Amino acid sequence: MKVLDSQGRLFGKLSILDIGAGLVILLVIIGIFLLPGKSGSVAQIGVTTKPVEMDVLVRGLSVRNPNALVQEFEKSKKTNIIIRNQPHGEVEVKSVRRLIDELAVPQPDGTLKVMPDPRVEDSFRLNMILTIAGKATMTETGPVLGNNKLKIGTPVELDGPLYNFNGSVIEVRIQ
Repeated sequence: MKVLDSQGRLFGKLSILDIGAGLVILLVIIGIFLLPGKSGSVAQIGVTTKPVEMDVLVRGLSVRNPNALVQEFEKSKKTNIIIRNQPHGEVEVKSVRRLIDELAVPQPDGTLKVMPDPRVEDSFRLNMILTIAGKATMTETGPVLGNNKLKIGTPVELDGPLYNFNGSVIEVRIQ
């Protein structure tokens, strides 16, 4: 009896392709269950979480009634946050501080006087600093919120029932 027949079967019973596919499946199963890699398990034991506050700077947000949006944040005290296009969930809004655009106006005596910007189009533009708080996982490289490192300069998106806009983290405080 031949080891390999004319149809490519071993001893007339098993196809070489079937054996190759079976070995690939076996190696994949071994790789998944016996060699999980450095990712660790889903249940992270011994991971510390700490409260974190961050200031988010929002500049040039076009809004019909800026004061109403600021009052919405002060009233609801919650917003959803998306960090680097990865949804994290709800965080607490600690405070909202509106930044007023100002101009340096030269005076007749040669001095400069700072005055609010009188342009009409600026009345529909909102600059503000939001202080938001949440619980972050602490790692060697800093706090992680929603599987994303939380650092100065990180772009965030704030999402609520009537708004969705972007900002940038300008300060991170670990409590």
